[in-house]
Amino acid sequence: MIYWRPLVQSGDARPKGAVPLCGGPLWFADVERLERGHRPEVVPAAEAGPALVALAAPRPDFAGLSLATPRLMGILNVTPDSFSDGGQFFDREAALAQARAMAEAADILDIGGESTRPGAAPVEVAEEIARTVPVIAALRAGGLALPISIDTRKAAVAEAALNAGADLVNDVAALTHDAGLGPLVAARGAPVVLMHHQGTPETMQVDPRYDDVLLDVYDWLAERVAAAEALGIARDRIAVDPGIGFGKTVAHNLALLRGLSLLHGLGCPVLLGASRKKFIGTIGGTIGGAISGSPRMPGSVALALAGVAQGVQMVRVHDVAETRQALRLWQAVNGGEG
Repeated sequence: MIYWRPLVQSGDARPKGAVPLCGGPLWFADVERLERGHRPEVVPAAEAGPALVALAAPRPDFAGLSLATPRLMGILNVTPDSFSDGGQFFDREAALAQARAMAEAADILDIGGESTRPGAAPVEVAEEIARTVPVIAALRAGGLALPISIDTRKAAVAEAALNAGADLVNDVAALTHDAGLGPLVAARGAPVVLMHHQGTPETMQVDPRYDDVLLDVYDWLAERVAAAEALGIARDRIAVDPGIGFGKTVAHNLALLRGLSLLHGLGCPVLLGASRKKFIGTIGGTIGGAISGSPRMPGSVALALAGVAQGVQMVRVHDVAETRQALRLWQAVNGGEG
C-alpha cells in the first residue's frame, strides 16, 4: 500500500497546482510518498491522484463547530489521580469554576472522570457517572453553550452524560473497550473521537513496539473508522486522534508528531492531544525560574502549534488561555484567521 503525506505550507505564495488542505487556508504542492520497505520520496502532489480527494475536501462542521479554523478542546479531569491535574478539580465547585474559566478561551470542554494515565486502574461506572454528570448538568443549567465532550470508554457513562447535555464522545479506546458504546453513539447521532492506543492504561507503556509507528497508527485508525461506519456512525461525525503517549515511546511520539499530516488521508478531522505529556519534560527538561501553571506548559504550547502547522483541526489542551494566545499569534504571522 502507498501512503501520501501532504507537506503542509501556509501563506499566499502558492505555486500553480497547489492543493488546499482540507479546504482550509493551509496548502500543499508536494507530498511524501510512503511505502513499507521503501525510503520516503517527495513528489508533486498530482502524483497522489485519487488520494487528493480526501486530502483536499473541506471537513464538515463537528459538534456544531466550523473547522475552517483550529479549535481548542479544554481538558477538565474530575478525578483524584489524573497524571497532570489529578485532584485539582475533583471537588465539584472547583471543577465548575475551572470549566467556566476555560470557556472564555476554549471551543469545546472535554470532561472526564476516569484517569487513563499509564498504570491507572479502571473506575466503576457508577463512580465515573457521579464524578462527571453533575458537572455537565450544572454547566448546562448555568447557561454554558459550548459543546461538551464526555471523555469515556463506557456506554453507560456516555449515555448519562449525553442525557445531561454533553454533545460528543471522546473515546481513548476507539470503541474497543465497551461493545455498547458504538451502537449508542450511532443511535444518538453523536460525534465521536476515535483515539489510537496500544494495550490498556495498566499495560500500555510496557515495551510498546511497532513495525512503522506512523503507518501502523494510520492503518489501525482506518480500521476503527470503518468499524464505526459499519455501526451506523457517519464519517462526518468521526474524528481521529493518534494517541500521543498511549502505548508509545518518546521516539514513537516524535515520529507521529513529525508525520501528523498523513492522517488527513483518512478524510476525518484530526485531534491532537499532547498536552503536558511526560515526554515534554523528558526532552525539554526543567526550565529555571518561575513558570505559572504546569512546568510542561511551554512545551505543550509548542506541540499544539506544531500540530496546527500540519493542519490538525482540534487540539486538546490543559492550558487553554495560553494556547489561545499562541494560536492567535501563529495565525497572524502565517496568514490564517486570528
